[in-house]
Amino acid sequence: MKYILFYKPYGVLCQFSDRSEHPRPTLKDYIPIPEVYPVGRLDLDSEGLLLLTNNGQLQHRLANPKFAHPRTYYVQVERIPDDFALNRLRNGVKIKNYRTRKARVRLLPSEPDLPPRIPPIRDRQSVPTCWLEMTLTEGRNRQVRRMTAAVGFPTLRLIRVSLGSHSRQINLTGLQPGQWRELTTTETKMLLDFK
Repeated sequence: MKYILFYKPYGVLCQFSDRSEHPRPTLKDYIPIPEVYPVGRLDLDSEGLLLLTNNGQLQHRLANPKFAHPRTYYVQVERIPDDFALNRLRNGVKIKNYRTRKARVRLLPSEPDLPPRIPPIRDRQSVPTCWLEMTLTEGRNRQVRRMTAAVGFPTLRLIRVSLGSHSRQINLTGLQPGQWRELTTTETKMLLDFK
């Protein structure tokens, strides 16, 4: 079995081909290993940890919301959320026809040490930004962006930084955008032990 950890850059599709009129970069441009598939997705404009495997059972278990595997994101938002907005995110937000699950959300005291995004996000001198750490146990389409927008603080930049709980997690340590590596034996065992 293969288990690949990839730091997906901004603007890369989470698939191996793009049949659009103007093809965009895909996983094939970065990962030369055949027959591995992403576990879940990151949007074109999101960055960070993407796990790929040829283990179909594991892929199903990690992607299925019923198993509630934690995923942690660093989220740069427009303006500074107050306690009311943060508590709404923590307790679940109504988006269209569903309510998100409870999430762990905290305001980061400073900007996290991250590689610059290419291209950089727009910079508006008159509008402050801040960073949140959000841990979700579900992964609906564009969920983080929809959650922060629903409480009035649009997402500017989104990076998935880890998979798993704080004590047992797989993270991006040692990787730069566009780089990948196979999981270590310890990481693979931890991944296979996720319930």
